[in-house]
Amino acid sequence: PDGKQYSVPANYASKSKLVEGDILKLTITHKGTFVYKQIGPIERSRVIGILHQDDSGAFVVESEGREWTVLTASVTYYKGRDADEIVILVPTVGESKWAAVENIVRKAI
Repeated sequence: PDGKQYSVPANYASKSKLVEGDILKLTITHKGTFVYKQIGPIERSRVIGILHQDDSGAFVVESEGREWTVLTASVTYYKGRDADEIVILVPTVGESKWAAVENIVRKAI
């Protein structure tokens, strides 16, 4: 409501499996601590894809002729590697550039 933009920590976004369109509430305590709460999750769809790392080092998921970027924090939490199968969450309606990681199935070596 104050018209400012605030960054959401990657560990919170990863843990909460945030996707584009979710509504968050931010409370700033009297000590200056930021407390985030997901108050309006958008409807999600599960997509199965293949995990890759692009030239810049960002993790992307390819599926159904599309690509989504996923948080490095999520990939490292699940110990994901290049070419692993990955389950992501994306908004059911509309286009999104980002996806939330639900799980990673490690490829056999």
